[in-house]
Amino acid sequence: MVLTEAQKRANEKWHRNHRQRANYIAMRSSARSFIRKKSTLTDLDELEKLIRTRRNEISE
Repeated sequence: MVLTEAQKRANEKWHRNHRQRANYIAMRSSARSFIRKKSTLTDLDELEKLIRTRRNEISE
């Protein structure tokens, strides 16, 4: 997909104005990609424990 200069500027402006959201989306994407493509059973076990802990923290 080829972006016009106006689209590129608009994307850059959005990223500047929504830096936290852009970082959140990038980190979420990296985590999902790691789980799908690179994780081992040991990694998945550790992640499950971390997820359980985080769920408990959020629900309190």
